[in-house]
Amino acid sequence: MRRVGSVVRTAQGLAVLQADETDGDAHRDEIGTTVLDDDLEAIGRVVDVFGPVSRPYLAVTPDDGVHLPALVGSTLYAR
Repeated sequence: MRRVGSVVRTAQGLAVLQADETDGDAHRDEIGTTVLDDDLEAIGRVVDVFGPVSRPYLAVTPDDGVHLPALVGSTLYAR
């Protein structure tokens, strides 16, 4: 499991994460990546990657039953 980034806001039914800074060889998260919370529960999938290359933003569409406002400030992970 690896850290993806932190939820900075919600917008239009999506969670917006700011990715952690990575070195040049680190894996970049791609569209379709499943993201998890601290309890290893699936939160949703990445549907868009945008912003600066050094530290992009990721838009995550939530799974059913996920309360988006509660995610703001949370760190999310990928398998």
